[in-house]
Amino acid sequence: MEKPWTKSVTLALEGPGKYVTISNTTEASWAMIEDWPLDDAPALDRALGICAEVVEGKRPAEDARKAFLAAAAEAEIAVQG
Repeated sequence: MEKPWTKSVTLALEGPGKYVTISNTTEASWAMIEDWPLDDAPALDRALGICAEVVEGKRPAEDARKAFLAAAAEAEIAVQG
C-alpha cells in the first residue's frame, strides 16, 4: 500500500462543483492520465515524470504533490483549500 501524502488535494476534476480528493501519488498519476482536461502541457508532463520517480522511490512523495498542484494550476482546475 502506498503511503498517503501528508495533505490530500481536493479539486474540481470532473467539472465545476464536482470535487475529487487525491491522497497519494498513484491516484494523482491516474487522474492526470485518465481525467485531465489537457493532453500535452509542460507542468502536466513534468508532474507525470515526477510521479513516476516517486513510485520508483527516487523522490519524496511531497514532490509529486507539489507537481500535481502545479499541473492543476496550469489546467485551471479549481483546488479547494
